[in-house]
Amino acid sequence: MLDIFLKTLPFFMLIGLGYGAGRTRFFTPEATAFLTKFVFYFALSAMLFRFSANLSLGDILDWPFVLAYVSGTSVIYVLATLVAMRRRLSVAEAAVEAQCAVIGNVGFLGIPMLVLLLGEAAIGPVMMVLAVDLMVFGSLIVILITGSRGGGMNWQVPFTVALGLVKNPMIVSIALGLAVSANNIPVPVPINEFMTLLGGAATPGALFAIGASLATKSAERVGVAGWLSLCKLVLHPMAVAVAALVIFNVDPYPAGVMIAAASLPVAGNVFMIAQHYAVAPARVSAAILLSTAASIVTVSLVIAWVTTL
Repeated sequence: MLDIFLKTLPFFMLIGLGYGAGRTRFFTPEATAFLTKFVFYFALSAMLFRFSANLSLGDILDWPFVLAYVSGTSVIYVLATLVAMRRRLSVAEAAVEAQCAVIGNVGFLGIPMLVLLLGEAAIGPVMMVLAVDLMVFGSLIVILITGSRGGGMNWQVPFTVALGLVKNPMIVSIALGLAVSANNIPVPVPINEFMTLLGGAATPGALFAIGASLATKSAERVGVAGWLSLCKLVLHPMAVAVAALVIFNVDPYPAGVMIAAASLPVAGNVFMIAQHYAVAPARVSAAILLSTAASIVTVSLVIAWVTTL
């Protein structure tokens, strides 16, 4: 356990460095926004393209894996929704809380950390988790919020969902990389080195950006944030573990990667959605802050356990 903790500590130290820079205003919110944009559209996209260009669709697409992750995640999604509805929240607020309960920071934190700690073979499973989060649950929250506001579903809702997926650079870079791999298109050496160099900025840039963005988050609604953090850090990996290991009999290694990915703290893009639709952004902000702080311990515990698989 101590060995795993010491390996994860540098990642959280980078987040802490970004938090300190943001908290002291040495790194302003505007600077954080531009750094996040650089990582999201350039560095992380280059990393994902390079990874996926060296994989085939068969290396990533494993239906028992997908079904296990979707099933385990759906259980916690429904649980968080029922608890929210029990508190008489609107459909939009319930959808945002459910999103907090199941969507982890796979892109900015999971890909660099899990690939380093669990080996390069973790690339495929982590990318599959990321794709499911973006395509399934990322679409679901848009459908629920827009559908609850406009008096029901209309033709604009699927258009909005599709446009959001097409405009997401992580989805585009994975798709382009897999297309290059499927067609056996050789990547020229200078392009490959360019992608390697640019992608190398993704890990420190993303972690620093996470920390700097946390400096602007508030700790309001701590009780709700604690419940959502419990869902994300404890209940979500537990549900995914049962689905993967007991129900769908996923191979131990990809199952371990899936469980580790499910243990990550609440993703920053949930706050972006909540802010965009003006649905409980302060609540999401607190959940991100609290879950990220607690994950220093919980993620290490989960990774220590899955390495025994």
